[in-house]
Amino acid sequence: VNRLRSRGNNKIAQKVGEEAVETVIAALTETDADFINETSDLLFHLIVLLREKGFSLETIAKNLESRHQ
Repeated sequence: VNRLRSRGNNKIAQKVGEEAVETVIAALTETDADFINETSDLLFHLIVLLREKGFSLETIAKNLESRHQ
């Protein structure tokens, strides 16, 4: 995590994009285990980016809740 954080938000955001593409590919063409692994990588990098931007998963959850009221 520290190495990723030291590379800055641009690199973290790039990793989120890469992992998102890999997740989509896994969902469409690979095994369930591959899909779970890629989804885990995507969530990991997204959480790191959220933290670097000063947000938490709670912020996202509250936003989602407010959309359904």
